[in-house]
Amino acid sequence: MSRFSQPDPELTHRLSRRGMLGVAAGATAAALLGAAAPATAAPASVTTGTAAGTKGRGRPVLPPGRLGIQLYSLRDKVSTLGFGPVFAELEKYGYDEVEFAGYTQGSAGPITLAQLKRLARSHGLNPIGSHVGYYSSDPNAYTFAQNLTKVLDDAQALGLKHIGTAAGPFRYGSTVDAWKRAAEDFNTYGAAARARGMKFYQHNHSEEFSFATDNPKVRLYDVLLKETDPDLVYLEMDIYWAYVGQFRFSKRPDGTPAPFEPLDYVLRQPDRYPLFHVKDGESDPSNPYGYRMVDVGDGDIDYQRFISAVTRLRGHRMAHHWQAEHDNPAESFTFARRSSAHLHSLREKC
Repeated sequence: MSRFSQPDPELTHRLSRRGMLGVAAGATAAALLGAAAPATAAPASVTTGTAAGTKGRGRPVLPPGRLGIQLYSLRDKVSTLGFGPVFAELEKYGYDEVEFAGYTQGSAGPITLAQLKRLARSHGLNPIGSHVGYYSSDPNAYTFAQNLTKVLDDAQALGLKHIGTAAGPFRYGSTVDAWKRAAEDFNTYGAAARARGMKFYQHNHSEEFSFATDNPKVRLYDVLLKETDPDLVYLEMDIYWAYVGQFRFSKRPDGTPAPFEPLDYVLRQPDRYPLFHVKDGESDPSNPYGYRMVDVGDGDIDYQRFISAVTRLRGHRMAHHWQAEHDNPAESFTFARRSSAHLHSLREKC
């Protein structure tokens, strides 16, 4: 499992970074986004609908109680301050949920799962999910493959409804049969999770949208969807990495066009996507990834459009959970504050 002291390499990428943009519009927005505040200052609490970027005067795009954050984005604060102070800040910023990327807190000292669960709940935060390793060459690694029972025991102790992995299904290679074999692993983990009242999920990066090495007409992500049981295996779409995949793999290896739209995957099978990672990117065609990761609201991914399209589906407004994330924020509390302010500000178009 990815620990805060030992980040999951699947979550660490060689993207060029740029400094965070100072975005403010009016005194209220400046206070919310902390444009003039020191990076380490405790920001004001979120007041929804007043930040820069408000889209019209319709109802909020973000469903109430559904904004979370992937704690990997705050791993520097967790490892030095501990979960308690981090949760206190997230409560101020208007977050409702947290997704774990490890249950340790570095130099802040040991903490039990029972204490961790109580801490989250005491700050009004619902532990919604957790990322665990899929496989490892280390037989003692904390992964589904080596420690399925413990992984599920820990998740159950925290009251999680979802338990997943941020590792791609590349364990056996990049052929169609290799991904069919990986899908069998995922079905096994999904069945075990369902028996505990949880949903097993896989979080994508961009490589999942590449093509099978033995059949360049087949997109690997499509193999995963087809070969996993929809009642056992769910998906957490990382929206940023899906758009990177759209940029990188819009053509097959032979150069023939193969465009896809990330949102279409969700609209076709909305029940398979209980969780999303909301991270943003500034378009940059000169970058091999097509984007440069930035704070939510500073980039070019249209979250007003994306979230609205999903929540407008009949019966699905409250069916999904939206987790803000940045792999390497310049200042993690600032990222968390500004991302919440932006997402709460979005309104449906009239």
